[in-house]
Amino acid sequence: MQPSSAASSSELSQSVREAMAVIRRGAEEILVESELQEKLAVSEQTGTPLRVKLGLDPTAPDLHLGHTVVLNKLRQLQDLGHQVVFLIGDFTALIGDPTGRNSTRPPLTREEIAINARTYFEQASLVLDPDRTEIRYNSEWCEPLGATGMIQLAAQATVARMLERDDFTKRYKAGTPISVHEFLYPLMQGYDSVALKADLELGGTDQKFNLLMGRELQRNAGQPAQCVLTMPLLEGLDGVEKMSKSKGNTVSITDSPDEMFGKLMSVSDALMWRYYLLLSRCSLAQIEALQAEAKAGRNPRDIKVELACEMVERFHDRAAALRALANFEARFKQGEIPEDLPVVRLDESRLAIAQVLKRASLVPSSAEAYRNIEQGGVRVDGVKVEDRDLELTVGSYVVQVGKRRFARVEIGQ
Repeated sequence: MQPSSAASSSELSQSVREAMAVIRRGAEEILVESELQEKLAVSEQTGTPLRVKLGLDPTAPDLHLGHTVVLNKLRQLQDLGHQVVFLIGDFTALIGDPTGRNSTRPPLTREEIAINARTYFEQASLVLDPDRTEIRYNSEWCEPLGATGMIQLAAQATVARMLERDDFTKRYKAGTPISVHEFLYPLMQGYDSVALKADLELGGTDQKFNLLMGRELQRNAGQPAQCVLTMPLLEGLDGVEKMSKSKGNTVSITDSPDEMFGKLMSVSDALMWRYYLLLSRCSLAQIEALQAEAKAGRNPRDIKVELACEMVERFHDRAAALRALANFEARFKQGEIPEDLPVVRLDESRLAIAQVLKRASLVPSSAEAYRNIEQGGVRVDGVKVEDRDLELTVGSYVVQVGKRRFARVEIGQ
């Protein structure tokens, strides 16, 4: 969509200003914001929705809440009347996204890609409105490129330009191998934007280089350059590392209601507000009201319950959320967990679970802690601990070993 001449914010219509407020919520960066305002203004004048692109490579069969940060923003754009293009990168998955990698990512086989892709849109539809979502696969235009097209595409970028990427630069300076095919990935992602005539592309902050490549290739193709909206990477349950299956700190959107509820209740009080901002459908005004209630003395645990209920209802249903709440309350309030728990306060800002168990006098040694974890006998806030390297960050936790040993552990509080 070709933007009109630049307009000052005072000249923007009320609806465009309101749309920008929605788009800015939780966003890390908008490039270029004035261009996006112009695109929105033209969209309003012509009645033509913006084409909003999100590409995901089917590298794993399950989505987690970290993925839904961007999906939530897409849903907000759908609710504003724009067309979402949900792109499954079945071709680019053959290359392997090098973003954030310090080594070459092993490419997936076509069979693995097909298996993973089958579940992607079904899971994404728990957030998106499927009736307002266009599903595309980039093999549709990437495979016909052939050798000639690929060479012509590669000619549009220099090695120096590619080495501007932070992860490529680090690997190059460290002498870590970079395969030539990895340079093709951002080019292919940018070419997707040309093929789809995208007006706006979304991605995590780690995708910024790739997203900007789309702007360059669109200009080279004589198209208006897409705008770019980056969203922050959501911290996982540990409160430190980004949510990642490899880190063992995820809440999968396919988790059972009880598992999802319990995991969200284990989030620290401080991280809870970030989850509200990036995941909840509560308005900013509603979140601010909840923060004021917490400051006035309301137990943050009760506010966390509301978040956990909202997430379980979204990915299951209302009845499942109420059952998960009842099950959780039963464990904590109806005798399954003692009322008079010993309270152990630890000054560190983060601590390995084995040390937590030992210092809370729940086990005599780290070796005993690891044995209990491996046997499935350790729980944190009712959720079984499966990762022996789990670290707890600032927050209050009910820690359990076996059926009878409990303690409330307060870390860094």
